[in-house]
Amino acid sequence: MASRNRDEVLIVGSGINSLVCAALLARAGRAVRVLEREAVLGGCVRSDALTLPGFVHDTLSTAHPLFMVGPAYAALGPALHEAGLQYCNTDSPTGVLLPDGRHLVLATARDANVARFEACAAGDGQAYAAMLGEVGAQAPLLFSLLGNELWRFGTGKALASLAWQQGPQALSDFFGAALVPARPWLAQQFASELPAALLAPWVLHCGLGPDAPLSALMARVVAFTLEAVGMPLVRGGNANTVKAFERLIRAAGGQLETGADVQQVLVERDRAVGVRLADGRELRAAEVVCNVTPTQLYGRLLQGVALPPEVSAQARQWRYGKGNLQIHLALSEAPQWPAPELARVAYLHLSGGAAAVSRAVNEAERGLLPAEPTICVAQPTALDPSRAPAGQHILWIQLPECPREPLGDAAGEIAVDPAQGWSPALREAYADRVIERIARQVPNLRRSLLGRAVLSPADLQRLNINLVGGDPYGGDCSLDQSFLWRPSRATRNHATPLRHLWHIGASTHPGPGLGAGSGVHVARLLGA
Repeated sequence: MASRNRDEVLIVGSGINSLVCAALLARAGRAVRVLEREAVLGGCVRSDALTLPGFVHDTLSTAHPLFMVGPAYAALGPALHEAGLQYCNTDSPTGVLLPDGRHLVLATARDANVARFEACAAGDGQAYAAMLGEVGAQAPLLFSLLGNELWRFGTGKALASLAWQQGPQALSDFFGAALVPARPWLAQQFASELPAALLAPWVLHCGLGPDAPLSALMARVVAFTLEAVGMPLVRGGNANTVKAFERLIRAAGGQLETGADVQQVLVERDRAVGVRLADGRELRAAEVVCNVTPTQLYGRLLQGVALPPEVSAQARQWRYGKGNLQIHLALSEAPQWPAPELARVAYLHLSGGAAAVSRAVNEAERGLLPAEPTICVAQPTALDPSRAPAGQHILWIQLPECPREPLGDAAGEIAVDPAQGWSPALREAYADRVIERIARQVPNLRRSLLGRAVLSPADLQRLNINLVGGDPYGGDCSLDQSFLWRPSRATRNHATPLRHLWHIGASTHPGPGLGAGSGVHVARLLGA
């Protein structure tokens, strides 16, 4: 039986885009209800006591640089801070450590970075400065493309303005350069392998590999962003982001429900009119916003609804990217890195360089456990000691090059049964490989280890239905599934073929990350 509740806007899912959309709409006076199928709000933004009491681990996502430079923070940042959100930051946002102990740390000061790159090889500092100078010069167009809906007059006007001011050749040059893969571009830019080793792993966090088109552009954008805002982490854990949003939304009259599994979008006369939940309730609404993958939206929530054939076909063809594996460690003391400056780095990549990243991506894409994976080690307690008991520490470790469905081991050391998939035994065996590699360069790691929790790609999908095969980016981010073609060649922006039904989240432009661009766009379309 239909509920009498006539919420103006129902939002399915409670990830960062949903929370931003709900906050903007509620503060604009619209009635909003967020429906989350899991027991906790936040989607990939959550913290849990995964190892031992007193240790607070960010289960999935952790850092907020993209959020801080995005439109959501510009609109809601002061209110979120009033609601309790606090950041910790560092002047050493990222670094790389090679197997032989050589390392390079990126600072938040341009002069320091130029000097450090120049110390790697003569001319590398100037190349770095020129690289970021180019990003700065292109920022109006670049961030217009990354931050706005593409099927809009304003975005077309920005492109036309550039063509008018600089000539069509400049526009062609911009897009041609944007398509260059990172690995060959880095080899051409820098004489030393250290700058390439520093930047290449970051394209993994954009859902790409270093040989993919667009990856050089994303490496430049990441460097520009990290130098500008550092690596902000939420004091007390990323769950405090959700708590701040919850206070903001409720204070403005919005509602948030957990354990509310939406099973179907209700459609009448080609118009979304509400949703049906697993508990049998029907909620009616003027607008329905779904923060889900294309396969969830068109294959599950709209099952049985007559849709344009090309929309249904393209949703079925949506590809997912590599899986991730997370390792959370509780330590009795701080890691003893080979150099003291590494202890202050927020995100440290252990990598063999750009070629090693390329090889590991290729192995993962072929269904193999990479023999030498890129290891991302975040050190939250270096910025925020409150996340562990006094004097103790945590590590947040991400393996962004994992097969969604493991078929074998590139090193030939771990037995893989494809029929078993990511079994607990396989998950722990692969984590052992990773811990062993870190321990080669952190001699006190094993003796300081108090607790460990490992989440395989399969575990990630169980935590969040949108993380298909452990892909945290809502789908492969290759060129044909980005920009104008994300989430579909048959749809535009965040609209769907059904009136009053909107699609947001990592599977839509501008893609994954905590920038929350799609939540902002749809909120503004609906009157925020």
